[in-house]
Parts: sequence; structure tokens; C-alpha cells
Amino acid sequence: MPAASFVVSVPGFAGADLEPEPLDPGQIVSGEPVVTGKVLWESPDGRQIRGVWQITPGVVTDTEANELFVVVSGRATIEVEDGPVLQVGPGDACILREGDRTRWTVHETLRKAYHISL
Repeated sequence: MPAASFVVSVPGFAGADLEPEPLDPGQIVSGEPVVTGKVLWESPDGRQIRGVWQITPGVVTDTEANELFVVVSGRATIEVEDGPVLQVGPGDACILREGDRTRWTVHETLRKAYHISL
């Protein structure tokens, strides 16, 4: 059964209580970035996840899942290995592909609303 339609108030994101999501120290390239987030919905099979995610300034690496996100606040540069360099800020929608190896340079604490397909 498909997920129910829903809306999340974007102003509500600004004050959302997020939970710590510790980074693997091996992902940190520079700085002391802190990640927090909150899953708002997950499909029964765990293959679809929607939520809010935030990271403070610093540089980190990651291997991505299939993801669509919209930046609510903050700014970052996302370098995709053997691919484009993406500049993201408030209101930008971004799609990352499963397996993309990325390097995130977070200039201002970045908060995004996301949908991940596993």
C-alpha cells in the first residue's frame, strides 16, 4: 500500500527537535561537524524514509542512497566523485544517486527535508 499523503510545515522544521546521529569519525575530513535528524515516516518494509536532517559546518564524506532533498536552511557544496559540484542553499532541491561518493563542505549549518529510497 502506498504511503499516505502528508504535509510538514516548513516553519516547523526550524524548531524541530532533532536527535543525535553520530558520524563515523572516518567520514570527517575537517572541522567538528555534528549531525542530528528525525525520521518523520518510514515504510513498513523500511525501504522508503522521510525526515529532517541537519549538519553543522565542516567537511565530511559519504556514500549516498537514492535521495531527493530540499534545503530548508544553510549552505553547502557537495562534490560528487567523477561528477558535478553542487552548490545548495535554502529552497534548492537536490537528487543524489545510490552509490554516489560525495564530499560535503558545509558552509552554514544545513537543514534539509529528505526522501530516501533504499
